[in-house]
Amino acid sequence: MRPKKGSSNNESDNGSTDDGTSQKETGTRYDTVEFEFLSELDTLPLSDNLEENKKFLKRIFTDCSDVVNRPFTIEKDIPALALFVDGLVKTELVENALENLMIFEGREPDVESLMSRSLPVSQVKTTENYGEFLEGVLNGDTGILLHSNAKGLLLGIRGPAGRSVNEPETEGVVRGPREGFTENLRINTSLIRRRIKSPHMKTKPFVLGRRSQTPVALIYVEGLTNPGLIEEAIGRIEKIDVDIMVESGFLEEFIQDNAFSPFPQMQVSERPDTVAIALMNGRIAIVIDGTPMVLLLPTTFYQLLQASEDYYERFQMGTLIRWLRYVFLFISLFMPGLYVAITTYHAELIPTTLLFSIASAREHIPFPAVVEALIMEVTFEALREAGIRLPKAVGSAVGILGALVVGQAAVEAGIVSAPMVIVVAITGIASFTIPSFNGAIALRMLRFPFIVMGAMFGVYGILIALMILIGHMANLRSFGVPYLSPIGPMNPASLTDVFIRSPNWSIQRRPGFLNVLDDVRVKGSLTKSIWRQRGQKGIDVNHGRNDESSGDGQDEK
Repeated sequence: MRPKKGSSNNESDNGSTDDGTSQKETGTRYDTVEFEFLSELDTLPLSDNLEENKKFLKRIFTDCSDVVNRPFTIEKDIPALALFVDGLVKTELVENALENLMIFEGREPDVESLMSRSLPVSQVKTTENYGEFLEGVLNGDTGILLHSNAKGLLLGIRGPAGRSVNEPETEGVVRGPREGFTENLRINTSLIRRRIKSPHMKTKPFVLGRRSQTPVALIYVEGLTNPGLIEEAIGRIEKIDVDIMVESGFLEEFIQDNAFSPFPQMQVSERPDTVAIALMNGRIAIVIDGTPMVLLLPTTFYQLLQASEDYYERFQMGTLIRWLRYVFLFISLFMPGLYVAITTYHAELIPTTLLFSIASAREHIPFPAVVEALIMEVTFEALREAGIRLPKAVGSAVGILGALVVGQAAVEAGIVSAPMVIVVAITGIASFTIPSFNGAIALRMLRFPFIVMGAMFGVYGILIALMILIGHMANLRSFGVPYLSPIGPMNPASLTDVFIRSPNWSIQRRPGFLNVLDDVRVKGSLTKSIWRQRGQKGIDVNHGRNDESSGDGQDEK
């Protein structure tokens, strides 16, 4: 906050105006106030002179047609002012609140009496400075100022939430909840609260963006999450100083450990059940207003290959699907590079019949295998991107038809060979099996270096690139947690949910690499007793009379 140039906060020499009142009474002291960010107004107190407040608000909201400045009168002779942003409030509730204030029964109303007697609003708070008052109004609250009161009221009667709760679009399941996060922070936190009904689930608020003033909530379970992890996350968020914060991707780049790594160090989810499970495992969730994508930290590489549906189906099916993902992970990353390396340098590894088939298919191709692979990979990525950006009604059709038409035309024109089209198509399908979208993006980027290394040095080049990749991942950290945990460093107790999906009743402890305060997840052995003793009480369940007793008509004892 700073004064205008050429002006002073002090009163004039005579200390009064033409009508005999001081400058403070006419509101001229706020005429000298200039600011760039709302946080600079935290030290500027509200005036007890309503006209002074009106003049200041009118000046700072010049040319803001969506900001409504509504004067009204309490009990016929007490002036007041309502300030709100059109479209961010519920108009009916604002009118109801103003109606109750206009018929207030009392001679000298103050802020406390209005809060307790005349406002039918559940969320009401007071403020004494302009910074907090304007921040609340711009976030959707309705501000009330009274004459002869140096306090302001903020009524929590915010407007429509926007998009309703729908099924997640990036994490679809066959079995499981159908609710997904929206762009409203408070709705998102309520969806998590519905699954964790405990006062130990804490939501620490932040406001990020000097100009955007975006609400952010950091969520964790007290008494479970490692305090050091909480302190580190809070410290990184508090150090962010940026003009605008509109999406979780902005925040992710600011607080991640290694900005130059292709691998995501935070998991992104739009499913409340996934976030709830992560919180109960000792992790932290960051919810940002304006986006349905919630950040989960810390994150390991293996968590990017796990889907929520793995835990809703039987564990045998979950394990099989997880193995399938690991197989297709290697196919997505290595298959084009291996094809280029083997056909270029190691043809003796290919069976003779298949070698003849590949050679005949490439007989009239003018480009080497590496150029073929790069052409088809770039084309496939372009078609995939076009399918995403086009409207949904035509996007999928364009992606599928485009791949078929372009692939067939390229083969007939002699630009690429049919085996290369097959390799690229299988690789693309394999990348779709990765549950995490940002994890699949990393594999798509790394595919090109493996193709180049395979073309330059054959299989040896791919092995060199693989060793470099594993070394990088071994040195990567996500908020202090090794990225390859629990494999590197080895934590045998946490391996029950990595390569296999053990039964839920057998995963009795939370992941050890998170260093949680309470690692016991499951207590009791109900399932084991049912399995071993043929029933909870060790006896078969009696479903009625046996054959002998049914014959003589006597009840079974």
